[in-house]
Amino acid sequence: MMKTKNYFLKIASALFLLFAINTNANNLEITGTSVSGNDITFNISWDNSWNANVAPANWDAVWVFVKFQDCNTRLWAHTSLSTAAGDHSAASPLQVDPVADGRGVFIRRSALGGGNISATSITLKMTGLGAGPYNFKVFGIEMVNVPQGNFEIGDGTSTSSYNSISITAATQASGLTSAVIGGSSAAVPATFPMGYNAFYCMKYEISQQQYVEFLNALTYDQQKSRTFNDPISAAGTYAMFTGFNYRNGIRILTPGNNAAIPAVYACDATAGVENNSDDGQAIANSGMSYADLSAYLDWAALRPMTEMEFEKICRGTLPRVGGEYAWGTTDIVPVYNVSAGLINDFQANETYTPATNGACAVAIGSISGIYGPLKVGVFATGTSGRASSGAAYYGAMEMSGNLQERCVTTANATGTAFNGTLGDGTLTPLGDSNQATWPSPVTAIGISFKGGDYISPATQARISHRNTTVDAARYPIYGGRGVR
Repeated sequence: MMKTKNYFLKIASALFLLFAINTNANNLEITGTSVSGNDITFNISWDNSWNANVAPANWDAVWVFVKFQDCNTRLWAHTSLSTAAGDHSAASPLQVDPVADGRGVFIRRSALGGGNISATSITLKMTGLGAGPYNFKVFGIEMVNVPQGNFEIGDGTSTSSYNSISITAATQASGLTSAVIGGSSAAVPATFPMGYNAFYCMKYEISQQQYVEFLNALTYDQQKSRTFNDPISAAGTYAMFTGFNYRNGIRILTPGNNAAIPAVYACDATAGVENNSDDGQAIANSGMSYADLSAYLDWAALRPMTEMEFEKICRGTLPRVGGEYAWGTTDIVPVYNVSAGLINDFQANETYTPATNGACAVAIGSISGIYGPLKVGVFATGTSGRASSGAAYYGAMEMSGNLQERCVTTANATGTAFNGTLGDGTLTPLGDSNQATWPSPVTAIGISFKGGDYISPATQARISHRNTTVDAARYPIYGGRGVR
């Protein structure tokens, strides 16, 4: 859900080139980037931010990370940031929270409050850089905080649901037997992220513009692995499908060359001039394989979520309701992109009217016409509530419907061996995630599906519905998001 305008700015006092990024998610913008020594400074703004001490008593944040490009090799790499809070600064009303591995920082409100964040200056200290010259690029992904605490899994109604039990500190510390967790699950060890501990979740599914930014930071060989059509294809060739299918408008702007120079990608849902305001930048990115998803998450220094974390994100601390959806009720109103109520197609303000409790991008039975996922956050407005916006308990959007979400499953020992290792910002030379403790990007064994999609029966969008089918391939209903 990012609209990006890149330009080069020469800094006379240093050997740096800066990519100034204007990134729209919830109108997320990162602009005015400059570098002085090891400090990188920029302005950040986004809409509908919060920090609340009443239920759900959480906050939103932006996960910010930096990539640098060696001007001699033209290769991009992940920039290390200081792990000391005192090395970073933020103007009011924001604060910078560093992380232990230095792969990025979280930027969030420093005090209780809500509303839009206007352009606010941030300075981050980079570490480990040798002599340049370098290019730099700052990326931001909106996240929601999921606090530590007890929650319930299973609903006694949904297909293959877990048993109706609670996840507590004792559960996380001791693990669960197969008999206790139920749902044809393997035993779950204490090292598996069950959702009790605090973490962050992406507010939205990966958007087409976010995937474009990802592709444009890869080598030719990496791009070839992460797209359907070869990067050497002609300008205008669509990246993820044979043509403009399933509302996916990612196209090749400039072809790659000699299997060495990478292609440049852009959004162009309304074929003509790329990156116009109606080119689908905010549409959820469809057609992703597990290898595509895991590569994106590793590159962004995130990780896959687990099935149990999925239920925590959706249900929060509330009691389970049989057959409930992510917005906490059993109401659902199927919506897809040829519905009469959808307006501003492919634009950043694509929305659905009138507001309806349980509106969701799913369909019951067959549908016709050109269809696909909707804009991330499509049902949310300035006045919508949880049910009318389709928000999960902690504020994540489209956890039910739109695109299938891949999660680490407890259905087999490969899945339960996952221990929550975070991505490190780097990929293999062929563009795969390089985390040995993650399910294999080749086989996807250990990965399942949650949340339903825009063509499946509505029951698949229930919080506790479990689909443990193994499928490593790309498919039009597959998308995803990550956690940290």
